[in-house]
Amino acid sequence: MTHVENHLKSSDFLTDMVIGMSDGLTVPFALAAGLSGAVHSNDVVITAGIAEIVAGCIAMGLGGYLAGKTELEHYQSELKREYEEVENVPEKELEEVKEVFAEYGIDEAGQTLLANQLAKDKTKWVHFMMKFELGLEEPHPKRAQNSALTIGIAYFVGGLLPLTAYFFTATPKEGLVISAIITTICLFVFGYFKSKITGQPPIKGGLKVTAIGLIAAAAAYFVAVGFDRFL
Repeated sequence: MTHVENHLKSSDFLTDMVIGMSDGLTVPFALAAGLSGAVHSNDVVITAGIAEIVAGCIAMGLGGYLAGKTELEHYQSELKREYEEVENVPEKELEEVKEVFAEYGIDEAGQTLLANQLAKDKTKWVHFMMKFELGLEEPHPKRAQNSALTIGIAYFVGGLLPLTAYFFTATPKEGLVISAIITTICLFVFGYFKSKITGQPPIKGGLKVTAIGLIAAAAAYFVAVGFDRFL
């Protein structure tokens, strides 16, 4: 019988998609909900919503790019340092390799044997230290660009979904009702599949994501209504 292991390999892509989509569904919906309680024209909601989505795409994408760039620069800096340490203080680095193996229950003789074997290839030695001493995985060379693109597109798609209701309704309050239905469904489906992919309880995950989005939108709506009445 063939044993098949199902492991998630595209964690970076999934993380970026979750960040972009969750914010895209929540923030523009909350903005539209807030405006629906304060204005009387769908055009205002649509204009403000599109402006927010564009600004959000740029801001979120840039944030993802900078985070990816920082991750890559940090890895390269630590890699250079490890090469220098292997070159200048090999005895100390060998002891650190042995300490790693010791944590897995390997005896002294085995630690020495494995450390000496590993030290024969400087590149593999350094990458071993990067992974097991520092806990760093080498980022994809295009991590920053990919992150920016994924987050930006996911935010754009997520933001348009709640806004579509205002294109075919007469008033902001009507648009809000349809938008709330669309967004609730999308939030639950998104949360469900996100949890399913990551091995979490899908129903619970869907409900949690939905609750967060609706609470944010309700808060924005009531704040806008309150200010409108106060002013």
